[in-house]
Amino acid sequence: MIEASRPLAGRRIVVTRARAQAGTLRAMLEAEGAEVVEFPTIRIVPPDDFAPLDGAIARLAEYGWIVFTSRNGVAALCDRMRALGRDPGALRGARLASIGPGTADALQSAGLAVDLAPAEFRAEALVEALTGVDLRGVRVLLPRAAVARDALPDGLRARGALVDVVPAYRTEVEREHALEVRRRLVAERVDAVTFTSSSTVRNFVELLGADAGRVLDATLVACIGPVTAASARSCGFRIGLVADHYTMMGLVAALRATLGGVSRGGGNGPARSAPAD
Repeated sequence: MIEASRPLAGRRIVVTRARAQAGTLRAMLEAEGAEVVEFPTIRIVPPDDFAPLDGAIARLAEYGWIVFTSRNGVAALCDRMRALGRDPGALRGARLASIGPGTADALQSAGLAVDLAPAEFRAEALVEALTGVDLRGVRVLLPRAAVARDALPDGLRARGALVDVVPAYRTEVEREHALEVRRRLVAERVDAVTFTSSSTVRNFVELLGADAGRVLDATLVACIGPVTAASARSCGFRIGLVADHYTMMGLVAALRATLGGVSRGGGNGPARSAPAD
């Protein structure tokens, strides 16, 4: 009876985050009563070449700001510093910016204070949050994934900053268990598939191939924020919801609002609220 009282009880929801990072979202969804199917579409691996990152670490004293766009960037930089015999505490010599609360948590867990975090968790908002800061001639380090949007470095350079974009890690397609999860997506009722980054979207399509759109046609596509939603839209997906608050908690709240309390029908997919687009 307790199970049935939880808002997502009876809902089957797919999590596409990297296996090592799926635990938090999984626990939050299960706490709401959902059955979670893990379908990790990405895995985090070191960059092809450590030289650019090592060079940036050697020049840390030159940076006025270090901007982190993910907890992966925080972990990659701190891990590499330790491997080189450097204390991550040396990052305190620069001002630190975080694009979201998860990234801020990672910095704080490393004993580092966050000097700036935008109210909205995306690159454009971070540039706007720096409006009152004179960035002319200031060197900014941006340790991030090898492939990422240019909105942040372009916005900072437009403000006069000298931006070093340094690959700190890469994402790869995670192919383990792909066939089994694909079978479940096709053969079983799935109420929602969650995407928490553009990488998860792109890799999902690569793993499912030409069938990706058809597989999701009757399933709620749930995106953590507008950038991820734009990527999903570009892949031909019909977006079911975009979280108002671009965090795991925001994504779960949006799923609860959309799926919670809606009668569970048969077939492969949920009764939906009005789609986001």
